[in-house]
Amino acid sequence: MAQTFDMILKGGAVVNHDGTGLRDVGITAGRIAAIGSLTGASAGETIDCTGLHVLPGVIDSQVHFREPGLTHKEDLETGSRAAVLGGVTAVFEMPNTNPLTTSAEALDGKLKAAHHRMHCDFAFWVGGTHENARDVPELERLPGTPGIKVFMGSSTGSLLVEDDEGVRQILKRTRRRSAFHSEDEARLRERMGERVPGDPSSHPVWRDVETALRCTRRLVAIARETGARIHVLHISTAEEIACLAKHKDVATCEATPHHLTLVAPDCYQRLGAYAQMNPPVRDETHRRGIWAGVQQSVVDVLGSDHAPHTREEKEHAYPATHSGMTGVQTLVPIMLDHVNVGRLTLERFVDLTSAGPKRLFGIARKGRIAVGYDGDFTIVDLKRRQTIRNEWIASRCGWTPYDGVEVTGWPVGTILRGRRVMWEGSLSEPSAGEAVCFEEALSP
Repeated sequence: MAQTFDMILKGGAVVNHDGTGLRDVGITAGRIAAIGSLTGASAGETIDCTGLHVLPGVIDSQVHFREPGLTHKEDLETGSRAAVLGGVTAVFEMPNTNPLTTSAEALDGKLKAAHHRMHCDFAFWVGGTHENARDVPELERLPGTPGIKVFMGSSTGSLLVEDDEGVRQILKRTRRRSAFHSEDEARLRERMGERVPGDPSSHPVWRDVETALRCTRRLVAIARETGARIHVLHISTAEEIACLAKHKDVATCEATPHHLTLVAPDCYQRLGAYAQMNPPVRDETHRRGIWAGVQQSVVDVLGSDHAPHTREEKEHAYPATHSGMTGVQTLVPIMLDHVNVGRLTLERFVDLTSAGPKRLFGIARKGRIAVGYDGDFTIVDLKRRQTIRNEWIASRCGWTPYDGVEVTGWPVGTILRGRRVMWEGSLSEPSAGEAVCFEEALSP
């Protein structure tokens, strides 16, 4: 008797934990039901993937979609629209909104606002503070959150835990892996005079290597003391890669496409404050050091740190300019271009964007192509050459630092739980995003 599925992905090169090979994938009721030759099987929808690569759905574990409170820059709908246009099937959104996501009530409000309004699946980090440290055991196990996020250095928003004791009080109560923005706030205050008015190239002088390295060393020491697991976000220095390589038992880390692609001083000369990020883009020595971390598997995941601001906010005179850039929509094409020039393999890209997030954060039913898992796929044309343009960007702010950059490798389709949500740049409606489930959290 012939097999019947809701959807078949036919004839693509499936890239997975067991290698790359030509295989069909059958999906039923939103879950993967069969992998292999499905000749003779029938389906309600068959997608011809001949000449394309079928990847597990890309998971971006660090985005800022600005809702609530800052929706003139972005909101959950526009940010997730950008995500699926770029081939991303799930995002973890950050807590520095207004009001802050620091309570069960605030988390629940975001989950309700996102359900079937976001185009991709989603989870929301809960911000760690001095005030909610005692509630961490309950907060980190709530449905729909990957865990606790702590800002040790100030960035956009008012979340900040800069002191060792404050961090200690949070980490001694955690059982999941907590994420950290690691910059030393005391050093940032001391060095504010290093900022040169009107010159964003002084941003990495102010937020220097020692600012990042000092904080990361402090954080690792506290994690080891408390027996906690930590995740250091957006690594920007070669020195941090060398440091964290010695502490992989307690620490994982993330690299971003912009720290792997842009380089100072060129980016500031070309883009001005549009290249301004926290922590900053640095010179070639650090870009090479972060790439070494990717190639030596010190880096565990890629995250876009999608952090949109309006053109007006980016065009103030430095240092009044806002730090942050778009990234969720360009993560896949920018990194596929790196794959095509040989900086990493496609299998390593899958590890960094699918298997890695699953492994670090205990995501249930996502992160690999396996029977019983969600039917989430990022379908790419590795050989397509295309130029990234501002006009393609779906983020409310409408710009990208990669405007005019030609890449080789492009997201053709985004499949979410067996539903085609994007194909060749066209979105399906209505949106159907749902909360990501986690093995260490209560099920939604």
